[in-house]
Amino acid sequence: MAVFTPVTDEQARAFLADYPLGAFASLHPIAEGVENTNYRLETAPAGLASARHVLTLFEARTDAASLPFCLGLTDHLAVRGFPAPRPVPDKDGDRVGTLNGRPAAVIEWLPGAWLRDPSPAEIEAAGAMLARLHLEAGGFLLERANPVGPEVWRALADRSATAAKGEDRDILDGVEAALSRLGDPWAEDLPRGPIHADYFPDNILFENGKVSGVIDFYFGCTDLLAYDLAIALSAWGFDGAGTPIPGAVEAFRRGYEAVRPLTSAEAAALPRLGEAAAIRFTLTRLHDRIFHDPTKLVTPKDPGAFFRRAAWWREAA
Repeated sequence: MAVFTPVTDEQARAFLADYPLGAFASLHPIAEGVENTNYRLETAPAGLASARHVLTLFEARTDAASLPFCLGLTDHLAVRGFPAPRPVPDKDGDRVGTLNGRPAAVIEWLPGAWLRDPSPAEIEAAGAMLARLHLEAGGFLLERANPVGPEVWRALADRSATAAKGEDRDILDGVEAALSRLGDPWAEDLPRGPIHADYFPDNILFENGKVSGVIDFYFGCTDLLAYDLAIALSAWGFDGAGTPIPGAVEAFRRGYEAVRPLTSAEAAALPRLGEAAAIRFTLTRLHDRIFHDPTKLVTPKDPGAFFRRAAWWREAA
């Protein structure tokens, strides 16, 4: 269960006194996610049907200074009809408060559920929605450097090297070889803008076969649009073990390019950016597994599953 900071009903009720949401009704922990603490929040506005929101407490890995960008981007998108959750401002107009020593926000609850086994048509729809995100976000003026860019990869690799053993050491050696071979994947002048940077199936909600919500923008930043696509292809095109799903990469890219065709330079750079994306997630998962706190209720994810994706991208190049 992804609850790092417990919240009692009484604490939630006191926090919500500053929000125009009506009376507190209930609070339920949400098991999904590994970065922040999330609760399903039920309120009872006077004279209206009960309402549902997400109460999020941002843990240490989420920089509080990034929240104006992340929440501002979702608000920017939602105002334009994109299915992103709007943050709810308090009575003073602030989107972020403090609860139990953590930055906290109340976020709109979107309908639908994420798909564990999406069909080719649903994968294609997810690709089209990412392209729409890139187009709709183009007018968003705030910027944020990538919080998990190449400089962070180097730091994660160096720290992992102090304790990696066995399989983890083998993966780290392969990562080091990949980093040396890749050089700077950002060397080319490719289209940039706000990106999601974590466009995984569990962050995309579907209802009646259509995308009903895109959530969890907390890795969102300003970076190459093709890198965001490479992350998404690495997420949607492979199973949990890192084995390619037949036709999935092609379906996602087909949906994306039906809305926003890649430039020739982006298309040429995509395999290199795909390998870079696979190395990025290999490193964060490797670091989290090596330095896992057994008191936490989140099980570390297998870094090998993403390291196998890196090999696929090398072959694609």
